[in-house]
Amino acid sequence: MDESDVTRVAKALADPRRFNILRVIRRSGEISCGKLADRFPISQSTISHHLRVLVDAGLVEVRREGQFGYFSAPDDVLAEYLEELRRELDPATRSTEPVS
Repeated sequence: MDESDVTRVAKALADPRRFNILRVIRRSGEISCGKLADRFPISQSTISHHLRVLVDAGLVEVRREGQFGYFSAPDDVLAEYLEELRRELDPATRSTEPVS
């Protein structure tokens, strides 16, 4: 996972609503956009926007069935992100170079 991937995931997770959407998806295994919209007091178009950000960050995958999308959250990207955070924040392994 490179620095731009880490930044993209961090930005996606920084929004509390997206974080909660990801939590619901992970706990559900797979869920449709409509069912997600039922769980949050926001419009389906807003849910779709948040899902797009999560998909672009690689945190969520979509399976299409006709016009419907079913969302799931694979473990690999989140695991890579957490491992990269550990490396970057561990004083024993981090670089002493300033981050721009």
